[in-house]
Amino acid sequence: MKLDEAKEQFVQAWGTLATNWGINRTMAQVHALLLISAQAQGTEEIMEQLRISRGNANMNLRELINWGLIYKEFKTGERREFFRAEKDIYKVFTQVVKERRRRELEPIFKVLDDVRHVEGDANDAEVKAFTDTIKNLQSFASKADSVLVTVSKADENWFFSSILKLLK
Repeated sequence: MKLDEAKEQFVQAWGTLATNWGINRTMAQVHALLLISAQAQGTEEIMEQLRISRGNANMNLRELINWGLIYKEFKTGERREFFRAEKDIYKVFTQVVKERRRRELEPIFKVLDDVRHVEGDANDAEVKAFTDTIKNLQSFASKADSVLVTVSKADENWFFSSILKLLK
């Protein structure tokens, strides 16, 4: 398989995989392109290679910067911006975990905390079913959060960091 064909296949697969995780396909494709690029890419190169509009490229580049997955790079003598991806896949994974936790788990914790106390007779089947379900969801979300925090802080913990480096 030629390099261009392999790159195209990888970018498409990364985009498809990301949609299974609830991430925008184009955002994942931009990330994949930058991940496999030897040099930082400008917006024009990204637009051309992915056949996307400037607005779509700019929006997804900003979002990838917000996620901490890509960085702006400036080149001497160039007025335009260039972008490069974090190449350490372990760092990419931990950054995605941190961002998903912030965007998905933290808001549900607030909702669960807000709705856990309901008025009504504690012996009422509806009230009991509701409060039991909320308690179970809080327990599960708390355990999931603990796992995500442990994974995202593995660099700070020599034991987990060592294990994860062995898996590389």
